[in-house]
Formats: sequence, structure tokens, C-alpha cells
Amino acid sequence: MIPESGKAAFTEKKFIVTYVFVTSLFLMWGLLHSMSDVLNKHFQNVLNLSKSQSGLIQLSVFGAYFVMSIPAGYFLKKFGYKPGVILGLGLFALGTFLFIPAANAGSFGFFRIALFIIGCGMATLETVAHPFAAALGDQRTSDRRINFSQSFNAVGTIVGPALGTYFLLRATGGDSSDLGSVKILYVSVGIVIALIAVVFVFLKIPVLNDPHVAADVDASAVNVDLAPGKKLYQHSHFVWAVIAQFFNVAAQAGTWAYFINYGHDVMHFSNQTAGGYMSIFMAMMALGRFFGTYLMRFVAPNKLLAIFAFGSMVMCAIVAQGLGWTSYIALMMINFLFSILFPTIFSLGLKNLGKHTQQASSFISMGVVGGAVFPLLMGLIADHDVAKAYYLPIICYAVIFMFGYKFYKVKH
Repeated sequence: MIPESGKAAFTEKKFIVTYVFVTSLFLMWGLLHSMSDVLNKHFQNVLNLSKSQSGLIQLSVFGAYFVMSIPAGYFLKKFGYKPGVILGLGLFALGTFLFIPAANAGSFGFFRIALFIIGCGMATLETVAHPFAAALGDQRTSDRRINFSQSFNAVGTIVGPALGTYFLLRATGGDSSDLGSVKILYVSVGIVIALIAVVFVFLKIPVLNDPHVAADVDASAVNVDLAPGKKLYQHSHFVWAVIAQFFNVAAQAGTWAYFINYGHDVMHFSNQTAGGYMSIFMAMMALGRFFGTYLMRFVAPNKLLAIFAFGSMVMCAIVAQGLGWTSYIALMMINFLFSILFPTIFSLGLKNLGKHTQQASSFISMGVVGGAVFPLLMGLIADHDVAKAYYLPIICYAVIFMFGYKFYKVKH
């Protein structure tokens, strides 16, 4: 256990094994999310797509969040965390295995169906995993627990581009019309996901902390609804968390989707070299998450959120100038600053919601649909000037800044 100010432990001994397996879920969807960004460039080459057309990949994946998050929330509420995890992993694996017929048919439409099902699996896992991790200990350390788990999501985003670059860009030179490498890569990942699902079937979950406790206990320690008469949508901090998450994932999806294009068009790298730098790009996010988790021992999560969002606005403005290495380093820094945004918005949005917590998780996960539309908008600009496309995320980070600065507050 890791103490916080001598009061609240990071987690409890009985939760450690469960927490490790829940954290592994964060790693797996991070890996698949970042692999889809390499897929953008590969499909541009192999299937002769424009940048804006390849943005339909993100529409397929993130659009699934809009469709699946609410059903996943109801499933979670009715059946619990463990069945929710198994459902998510099952959909996840199914989508990867559908890459076999999609590659055989050479159909972008079929690939989008497979990616949509993968997205449904991701939406289910994110809906389940965030409140699951939050429940594995004291609420006062839930921000740190979720950020620590999300740090391994960032590790997955480092591995994803490395695998994607090797199998899709390096092995084929980025220009081959052969889709066999796509098939091998995704089926291999699917097998690993299926094995994790089998482990969860046999994993014994300890009795979790009950958020529906008497109101006279320490509300900072447990997830007590301080205004039990309110409906979920009447909790303003939750509503703003959904809005902030929409814009947050919009900015993330657009920034990631055209990272390789930026390296190719602005820095004049080869596809393979640009893909290689994407692993460094993702490593910056992992570094930011571990560093941010540490800083939260001393800086309030909402303040750190506002600081990192403001820094992201500055970095986007520099990236948009196309100043060579100066702008490219700023692009790397966006991912460092992006690191804590997703999990911190999530944990702040779930504070003191009591019986509404699981349903709230599904709505905040649904906010991820922002990633479905933003790459298309950025792609329309990127078709002409990929650097200028990075002006758009500034709008997103401004909304996140306001959430961290003012609208995160729980109102009684």
C-alpha cells in the first residue's frame, strides 16, 4: 500500500491482484487505439485513401463509443464489473478476428465494421474499468489510482505504434498492396485479448467498497452522493466532465491521427521514420502520466488539469507554425501534457455521485465520441496543410481548461 499524507492508502492488499488485471485492460485498449493511427497512413498507401478519408478509421472506432457506452453502463449496473470486463474483451477479440475476412476481401468498408466492433469492446472496457479502478480502494486516492492505471494505457500506446510501424510500414515499405501483414498483426493481438478474457473468467473479485453508504461517514473517503435528491444530469460537475471528455478525446484523436503525416509532410521523414518517432511521441504520454500521478500528491488534480490544458494550447500554436524541429518538439510535448487529461477528467466527473457512479461512467465514456468527428475536420485542413490543422485542438483544450479551473466543483 502507498500512503497519501499518512491517511489514505493507494489501495488495499486484498485488491492488488484485481487491480493489476484491471490495469492490464488499460494497456490493451491503448495499444489498439495507437495502432489505428498507424493504420491511417498504411491505408492511405495501400487502399489509396486521402487523409480525410482515412479519418473514417477514427469515426468507426470512436463512433462505437456513442453507440455502446450507454448499453455498457446498463450492463455494468445490472451484472457487475466482472461480466462487464468479459463482455468488453469478447467484443474486442471478435473485432480483431474480423480483420481476416476484411483483409481477404480488401474492403475498407469491411475493415471499418471490424474497427467498429473493436470500438464497442473498447467502450465497454472503458465504461467498466474506470469505476472498477476507482472502487479498488479509498476515494481520496481514486484520482491517483486511475491515473496510475492510465499510465499503462500510455505504455500500450508506445507498443502499438512500434508494432504497427514494423508490421505495416517497415515490413511492407509502406507502399505494398498486400494486406496480409494487417491480418497477422490484429489476429495476434486478438489471441492475447482472448487469453486475458479467459483469465478474468476464473479471477476471484474481492468484495468492493460500497458507494451506497450512510451519509454520516467521511464523504471524502467514500463515494457518497452529497445531494441524493438530484438526478444524475443535475450534478453540474458530471455534465461538465462529459463535455470536457468530448473535447479532450477530439483533440487526442486528431493529434494522433496525423502525427505520421506531420512527420512525412513537414519534417520530410520517410513513413518508417515517422512511424518510429510515434513510439517516442507515445512515450512522452507515458512519462507525463507517471510524472502527473506523482505531482498529484502535492497539486490538486483540477489545478494540474488546468495547467496541462493551458500548456497544450501553447504547444498547438507552435506546432501550427511548421517551424521544423521547434514545432516537432512542441508536437511531442502535446502528448506529455495530454497525459493526465483523460483520467483526471474521468475521476473528477465521478466524485460524490454515489448510486449514479456506474451510469455516470457510461456517459463520460460516451463523451469519447468526440474522437469520431474531429479527425475528419482536421483531415479537411490537413489535405492542404497538415501543420495548420493543429490550430483546431486549441478550442478543445480551452474547454478542458475551464473545467479544471472552475466547473469541476461538486455542488451540494
